[in-house]
Amino acid sequence: MTLIEVSGLSHRYEEREGNALTDISFSVAQGEWVSIVGHNGSGKSTLVKLLGAIIPVQHGSINVSGIEVIEANWYDVHKTVGMVFQNPDNQFVGATVEDDVAFGLENHGISYDEMHRRVDDVLRTVSMSHMKTHEPHHLSGGQKQRMAIAGVIALRPDVIILDEATAMLDPEGRLEILNVIRELQQRLKLTVIAITHDLEETIYADRILVLEQGQLVMAGTPEAIFEQGDRLTAIGLDLPFSMKVYHALTGKTEFVLDEELLARL
Repeated sequence: MTLIEVSGLSHRYEEREGNALTDISFSVAQGEWVSIVGHNGSGKSTLVKLLGAIIPVQHGSINVSGIEVIEANWYDVHKTVGMVFQNPDNQFVGATVEDDVAFGLENHGISYDEMHRRVDDVLRTVSMSHMKTHEPHHLSGGQKQRMAIAGVIALRPDVIILDEATAMLDPEGRLEILNVIRELQQRLKLTVIAITHDLEETIYADRILVLEQGQLVMAGTPEAIFEQGDRLTAIGLDLPFSMKVYHALTGKTEFVLDEELLARL
């Protein structure tokens, strides 16, 4: 079932020349993981702000869970779409981990008993129960992102958007957070949209959308996208290390992802 429908989306900033986005159209199925990639200035940030109902749609349309993303519907969209940003410190408002996770629930009028049940449940889900009374700013980068994710999934959104959510983490921390998201996606049947400039983070995506200068220039499965390595390099994207290793070991130009290969890498 199609959960997100984007049609003819264009956006322009008055202070810049040219469009930030030009005639973007795509759909996302319920439960799908879609990675949106592109170098700086490709339009990723603008697209995520439009999908998350942070800035108004100028031209074209976005529909999420049957809700048209227009300013009059932003409150309903925000109940459906949860966002995790690059710097989790910008999202913290509570004195402790549990207070921060509870903040969004309080704003949505969730009852006291239900709120505490959800807080305990999501902190257990992201393996942060032992940190519930800690101050957020004393956590590690990976722990902060786990806490931010907990605050989002406590609201039970249909869609979770990761806006460069692992950019400030080391490689181990990135893998840790991606594995948390993958587990949550499968267990809660979440739809995931992951914005990144790092193709290494797209390995588990169902589909990849590639933006260049505000236009959607490539779309397909990771296998299909990675086969076009020369084109990806030409638009400023570094090929995943696993792809380079695969080519070096096999001498093959095509790239096929499977569980055996992932285990070897």
